[in-house]
Order: sequence, then C-alpha cells, then structure tokens
Amino acid sequence: MAEIRKAEGLVDWLDQRLAIKTLNKVLATEYWVPKNINFLWAMGVILMTMFGMLFISGLFLLMYYKPDVNLAFDSVNHTIMQEVYYGWLWRHMHAVAASVVFLVIYIHMFVAIYYGSYKRGREMIWISGMLLFMLFSAAGFSGYMLPWGQMSYWAAQVITNIFGAIPFIGPDLVVWIRGNFFVSDPTLTRFFMLHVLLLPIVIMATIGLHFYSLRIPHVNNEEGEHFDFEEEAKKYKEGKKKESKVIPFWPVFISKDLFVVGIFLIFYFYLVGFHYEFAMDPINFDPANYMKTPTHIYPEWYFLWSYEILRGFFFPIAGISPFNLGLMGFAIANGVFLILPWLDRSPVVAPAHKRGAFKIWFWLMLIDMVGLTIFGKVPPNHVYFIGDTDITPWFGFTFTIGFFILLFIALPLITMKEKRRAGGAR
Repeated sequence: MAEIRKAEGLVDWLDQRLAIKTLNKVLATEYWVPKNINFLWAMGVILMTMFGMLFISGLFLLMYYKPDVNLAFDSVNHTIMQEVYYGWLWRHMHAVAASVVFLVIYIHMFVAIYYGSYKRGREMIWISGMLLFMLFSAAGFSGYMLPWGQMSYWAAQVITNIFGAIPFIGPDLVVWIRGNFFVSDPTLTRFFMLHVLLLPIVIMATIGLHFYSLRIPHVNNEEGEHFDFEEEAKKYKEGKKKESKVIPFWPVFISKDLFVVGIFLIFYFYLVGFHYEFAMDPINFDPANYMKTPTHIYPEWYFLWSYEILRGFFFPIAGISPFNLGLMGFAIANGVFLILPWLDRSPVVAPAHKRGAFKIWFWLMLIDMVGLTIFGKVPPNHVYFIGDTDITPWFGFTFTIGFFILLFIALPLITMKEKRRAGGAR
C-alpha cells in the first residue's frame, strides 16, 4: 500500500486515494490536440451536449409519462403539454434534440470521411463512432414509439415486421420483440425499458470507448499530417508554443469547443422556441388507431435514406421477393459504414480536395444520401410521368443502386489506383 501522508487540502486528499491529478493529466491537461483543425472538430463536444440535453429533458418527462397503451398518449399530449408547468418546453427540447443530434452525427461522420479520419490506426475510433450511430438510431426509434400516436404505432408495426423476413427465426423473433402477436402494451413497455434504461447505459459506455480510442492515434488534422505528438508536446511544455503543432485539451482546446457549443445552442434553442414542429410529426398528435392505417407511413427524416433503400427494390429479381431484397439492402446499408476503413484501400490520409477522384466520390456519396432522404419522404401515390410512364419508383431504385455502387465498387477502385500512385511516388 502506498504511504498516505497528511493531506494539504481536499484535492490532495482525493489525489492520494483516487489519483485525480494523474487522471486530469491523462484526460485533459496533457492530452494533446493538433493546432490545424477547424470548428468542425467541435461536433463531438456538441454531440455530448445534445446527449446531455436528451438525458436531462428525458428525466423531467419521465416523471409524468405513463408507459401504458391506455395512458401514454394522454400523459404526453395532455398532462405534460397542458398541465405541467413548462412541460411543453421539456418536450420540445427533447424532440428537437433527438433530431438535431442526428444532424450533428451526419456532419461528424462526413467530416471524418472527408479528412480520412478513419484510417492509419484510427479504425477503432471510426467503428466505435458508427456503433454510437446505431445505438442513437435504436434510441431514436424506441423513443418515437413512446407517445403512442398514430405514426408511432404504425412505424412500430412496420419496423418490427421487418424482422419477420429473417430466415428460420423471423416469425418467432417478431413475436419476441413485440411481446405479443401484434404491437400492443407489452411492445410499448419493452421499448420504454430500452429507451430510458438499457440504451442510455450502453450509449454512455460506448461514448467512453469512443473517447478512449482517441488516446493512442490522437485526433486527425486538416492536412492529415503525421507528426510525433510527444515531441510536439515537449516543445509546448518548454515554452515554444508557436513552434509546437499541438495544444493541450484543457484549457486551450476546450475553450474553443465551448465557444462553438455556445453558438450551436443559440441555433438549438431557436428551433426549440420557434420551429419545433419539424421534429414533431402532426400525424402523431392523433391517438394510435390499429383500425386506421395512415395514407403514408414514413420514419423521421434521419432514417429516410435507409427507409428508401428498404423500399427501393420494387420488383422481384432472381425469384427473390421485393421485400426480402429491400430487407437485405436495408441491413447492408446500415452496416456497410462499419467496414469503410477496409473499403478504402489507399494509405493516403489527406482531405478529399487533395485526393483527386476521391473528392468526386465524396460529393457523389453525399448527393446520393440526400437524394435517398428526399425520395424517402415521397408518398407511394405521388407520381412523376414521362409520357405515359410512371417513373417514380425508378428514382429511389437509382439512388439505391448508386449507393451500393459507390461504396462497394467505386471506392475500392478509386483508392486502389490512389495506392498505386502513392507507391510510385515514393
């Protein structure tokens, strides 16, 4: 046992028992961040802030929410929205944060792709980030169901039904997920448990893994420059701050992050106060009615791109039903980004604008996902004609095929060529 001496204060007392000074050095004052980064590197801290908003507002909503099919709708739309002081504010904060968090995730994700921050030892950073995306998606869907409105009920009906297409275990799995043969009270209580307990715990653990994975390879920079962090940190400690290419996370870098967070919160509370309706589907203000199917069932905007892939296969191919093809496409599309570091065959770590054909690939990929999102909201009865031919289904199908071609064919070919070129340059 280490010698315990008389403490010189509370901090010293805690340090002798918990090594808080060492922990502070490892996580903050001697955790080094490159200088040549921009405000887009603040997306991680913004995500943490939004998760905090979701967690705190969720606790307040939890005090009055009733996870029962007979009480859930009224507990949200009457008790919370009309009877509880500022209950409407907490609901708006929670709903807007649930949408905004995905906006920030997509920005964070595409910034990482643009600057090649998923390569050269940073694979675990990328994988843990994509796991967080999947967990937030699960949390978003489970939370969407809780108000037990018309769209909540039918979205749950559609999504849980997807699992029925899994060979052999599909039908039994659907019953297990629902807790019944149809979406009902056991389904609501299961999703309530997922949303308020299990998923937040797993998300917090994965956030810890995500930050821990940054310790060894460190944060990437705008130029993809590789340098010795220990050598640059030594310069900073010696007072050569202008020569050093790094700054400490605390207090220098975090002060810049907090400035960006402050600007972002102005935007967030503007949405909460004046444009919250974009995060709250009007159909969901009608109570769930299993006897009345909505004209157009669709998910929230952040799921629309994968939803369009699900319904993008509209005709049988090689004897496979459209539903099974859509399910396969949906599953692959949501998992393919996990293996992005291995689809990109090039060792080059540089921003897209310095990578030739990769820059074109990046913007085509972004346009394709935006296109999938736009057409994911188009109702099935909304048609576009060329002459007498309805071309509406071809839009979604074209963007869907384009998505898979870009990831599985174009990206490996482009980056293999880049690898050969980089090898020849040496």
